[in-house]
Amino acid sequence: MRARRATAWLALPVSVALLTTACGGGGGTDGADAGGAQTDATISVNSTEPENPLVPGNTNETGGGKVIDALFSPLVEYNPQTAEPENLVAESIETTDSKVYTIKIQDGWTFHDGTPVTAQSFINAWNYTAYSPNGQQNGTFFSQIQGYADVHTEDPDGASGPQEAPEPAAQEMSGLRAVDDLTLEVTLSAPFAVFPTTLGYRAFSPLPDSFFADQEAWEANPIGNGPFRYVSRQPGANIEVERYEEWPGDPKPTIAGVEFRFYESLEAAYADVVSNNLDFIEIIPPSGLAGNLYETDLAQRSVSRTYLGVQRLGFPLYDPRYQDPRLRQAISMAIDREAVNQQIFSGTRPPADGLVAPDVPGRVENQCGELCTHNPERAKQLFAESGFQGPIEITSNADSGNAEWIQATCVTITNSLGVPCNFVPVPTFGEIRTAINAREMGDLYRTGWVADYPSIENFLNPMYRTGASTNDGEYSNPAVDAKLAEADAAPSIEEGNVLYQEAERLIIQDMPAIPVYFQSFQAGWSERLQNVTVTPFRELDLESVTVSE
Repeated sequence: MRARRATAWLALPVSVALLTTACGGGGGTDGADAGGAQTDATISVNSTEPENPLVPGNTNETGGGKVIDALFSPLVEYNPQTAEPENLVAESIETTDSKVYTIKIQDGWTFHDGTPVTAQSFINAWNYTAYSPNGQQNGTFFSQIQGYADVHTEDPDGASGPQEAPEPAAQEMSGLRAVDDLTLEVTLSAPFAVFPTTLGYRAFSPLPDSFFADQEAWEANPIGNGPFRYVSRQPGANIEVERYEEWPGDPKPTIAGVEFRFYESLEAAYADVVSNNLDFIEIIPPSGLAGNLYETDLAQRSVSRTYLGVQRLGFPLYDPRYQDPRLRQAISMAIDREAVNQQIFSGTRPPADGLVAPDVPGRVENQCGELCTHNPERAKQLFAESGFQGPIEITSNADSGNAEWIQATCVTITNSLGVPCNFVPVPTFGEIRTAINAREMGDLYRTGWVADYPSIENFLNPMYRTGASTNDGEYSNPAVDAKLAEADAAPSIEEGNVLYQEAERLIIQDMPAIPVYFQSFQAGWSERLQNVTVTPFRELDLESVTVSE
């Protein structure tokens, strides 16, 4: 979760650090706090069924991410208004060379079973996630840490091939050391100035001893250290959490709990928000956007803003049909992004001009250039040169309002190329993610990205580095890998950003995924919610929202 406190980046005389965090606040009275907000009220939030058990290191999709962010508190958080990194469990993070980091952990943090959060809690969790035989989707987020190569081996022929990855040489990364119970020393394999910013991502959350004692039992009743603790899960229906009274963060939630409710369609969720049968929805469906109908349906209870996300169409590059970059470039240039934006989103989704969303530190405009510009003639030429035999098919989950814009995108592709383009729906987000992770996609597929942390690096490394955690299409380019490695090792964030920009341009020429539009959202809520803040990561801030019955 994103707690608030007066913290920010500070350049110290001999180090770079995060400011020391402030003390936590107090609680309220039974039923209502001093300001009249209900403290015994549970709210309901639209969500999708998590793909996996609620393990931070194995969750990189939005449905599970919402719940993980409620159950766990990492070392760093991101300001709910600006996305700036601030300390949470960490008291301070210091370095003199961007390679060795000393992290002081605040005393008094506990897991929901009452056991203390220590430096070893982070070390155990990070080693578990990085160790490749454990099959954790977020394992590559630890690739900067010294000793990662000893615990994480790559599958020589990818997830779709018959060969298996060799056994790692070690089970623990040598770059992690507990100086004492509340001091963690992290040594990286090379300088990485972005490292403190990454520590707010859920993959870096701690795990209690109970996880390692009996993982199956833990997954049935997840235990975290966040502002809410797990209550129950009904597959296909919901997940419920309740406020953890011993959470030392500030501000403390006033709501008693949250129901993350799963809907088969965004339209059904929207109807429930309009009728006050659902408390929050972070995406208004196209029917509500048409003519800005949502502004009438949800008068004085909606918000529109950009966030750190991009919507893309991915290619299964393990399928030989999609190997020719001219095909991928042709489809990108066949899409009339602005027509789709106006027709489906009433002008609220800016056409993508690169891989990195607006407002992300390090982003520059128009990286994609002509390859993201509608040009039917050039698209036809490249398509013919590629030799691809149609039709073109695009797969997506049908439970999150994607059908309309993909169908409209297909119309523009057909009009530009003169070949059929079809939308192939999959019922739920969990089902399509399972197929993507199993490398079973035979068509183009929708693949959105919301930043894990505010940096251009996060829009490149996780998706386009060979073998990276979210490189679902198995894209690989040694020149891109080398440029990303050079950027990672830059002595400062600013110098690294210039190199990341160069890497972005290299990736775009290959077009392993087509950036279609930048994410903005229109969110709505019920009449009983007050003090609603929707973060740049498109999540309701559960710590500040209040209920007025």
